[in-house]
Amino acid sequence: MGKLFKNYLNGPSIFCCINCKTHLSLHEQLISKAFQGRHGPAYLFGDCVNVSVGPSEDRTLTTGMHIVADIYCIDCGDILGWKYEFAKDESQKYKVGKFILEKAKIQKETVYDSIERTSSLVLLDNLV
Repeated sequence: MGKLFKNYLNGPSIFCCINCKTHLSLHEQLISKAFQGRHGPAYLFGDCVNVSVGPSEDRTLTTGMHIVADIYCIDCGDILGWKYEFAKDESQKYKVGKFILEKAKIQKETVYDSIERTSSLVLLDNLV
């Protein structure tokens, strides 16, 4: 097996694999939290990184028949959700090319900017 190359995202809020903390998507890519995955609530994202895409298959979902492909974390191999490849219903075509990440498989990391961290350090320094 070759060397694993991961993308590291830069932003105030990053969604990561809950198992290995590999970066998956930025908060700005979050389209909707109103989706259902195999294991409960799921989120629709416009783009994801550090995932491998499995084979396409027909799948009946709550909104009808779609062609989807499961997506896996490139680091730990956990199944994270799926990618919409094709939607048969015209009203569902907005999902094509987008990604479902299951809430149970991801976590959100919030990065505070350096100004806030500096202010906190100054505040702590004044307390000593």
